[in-house]
Amino acid sequence: MLVKDIMKTNVITLTAEATVQEALYVLQENHIRHIPIINSENNVIGIVSDRDVKDASPSLLDDNYNKEILARSIKEIMTTPVVTTHPYEFFEEVATIFYQKEFACLPVVKNKKLVGIVTEKDMLYAFIQLTGTHSPSTQLEIKVPDQIGVLSDVCQYFTKRNIKIVSVYSYPDPESPGYKVLVFRIQTMNPLPIVNDFKDSEYQILYPYREDNDEF
Repeated sequence: MLVKDIMKTNVITLTAEATVQEALYVLQENHIRHIPIINSENNVIGIVSDRDVKDASPSLLDDNYNKEILARSIKEIMTTPVVTTHPYEFFEEVATIFYQKEFACLPVVKNKKLVGIVTEKDMLYAFIQLTGTHSPSTQLEIKVPDQIGVLSDVCQYFTKRNIKIVSVYSYPDPESPGYKVLVFRIQTMNPLPIVNDFKDSEYQILYPYREDNDEF
C-alpha cells in the first residue's frame, strides 16, 4: 500500500503571515490537529499543531490576558524545517517514521508541492485494511520455523479446505529464536476443521486455543 492510497488531498493550509488567532479558528472549525504552512508556490515551509497554538494562546483566566498575543504571526510558532513524505512511498516506511520520530502527521509532497497529508488516523485505517479486520473473518496464529518455503506449505492447508485467505502477515516469535508467527485472517464460519488439521501437523496453533485443555 502506498501513501497516495491513504492520504487526504483536501489539505487545509495557512501562510506564514496568518495569525495565531486564525490558526486557532481553523483548527477548531475543521476539527483538525495540524496545519501545514505554505508559501505562494505551495511549498511546505512549516507546520503548526494544536499544541503549538494552545501553548502560544493566552489563558482566559489570566488577569494579564493580552489579545495582542493572538495577533502574533504563525511563523513565530511553526515548526521548521518539516519532515515530509512522497505519494509513492510505502505505507510501511512511513509507519517507521511515525514510530521513530513520534509524529502525528506528515505532509505529502510531490515535485516540492504539497499534494496531501497523512495522519495517525490514516495510518491506523491503513493497518486495518492490510490486516483484513474490517471484513468478517476468523483469525489464526500459527508458530512456524523461520525458513524458506514455510508460508507456501502452510497455505496448502487452507487450499485443501477451500478456505479463502483474507490477509496474512508475520512477526518474530518473542519466545523462540528461529521461529515466527504467521497471522492469517480467513473466511470461514467454522474454523475447527482447519485448526484440527494444524494440530496434527508439524506447526503449532497459538490462536485460537483454550489454556485449560488446548482445545478450540
